[in-house]
Amino acid sequence: MHRRRYLAAVGTSLSVGLAGCSSALAVFEDNPCSGEDCHIGMNRTEFLPKTHEITVGETVVWKNTSEADHTVTAYENLIPDEAAFFATGGFEDQETAYDAWRDERGGGIGTRETFEHTFDVPGTYEYFCIPHERANMTGEIVVSE
Repeated sequence: MHRRRYLAAVGTSLSVGLAGCSSALAVFEDNPCSGEDCHIGMNRTEFLPKTHEITVGETVVWKNTSEADHTVTAYENLIPDEAAFFATGGFEDQETAYDAWRDERGGGIGTRETFEHTFDVPGTYEYFCIPHERANMTGEIVVSE
């Protein structure tokens, strides 16, 4: 009889102890970056978080937190008119970024590599990952005054 109570108590304490682990994992999956080394992480086909809000003059750091190669490429027609185009690899426009990726995987960032860009114009900036665009790997940066 005491054995059953003991096993029930052990089972209950084990369940309670592990409950925090699953919620910590869920937070990591929502954003694998702590903000100290990066603001936006990447899993296989998502930017995490998908939307990031900042103020004018701030720098955003993306980090490839997956095992796949990725790019960070602005949609030229979905950034403010006065804003500078941005893309991993330093390309000046979206077409050049596409061509570089197709030719030699140009602009790709590997596992644990980072890319950063400073946003000087307020507005919404939409961007994507070239090799995972069909999987809807997109994100947005919202820049306020």
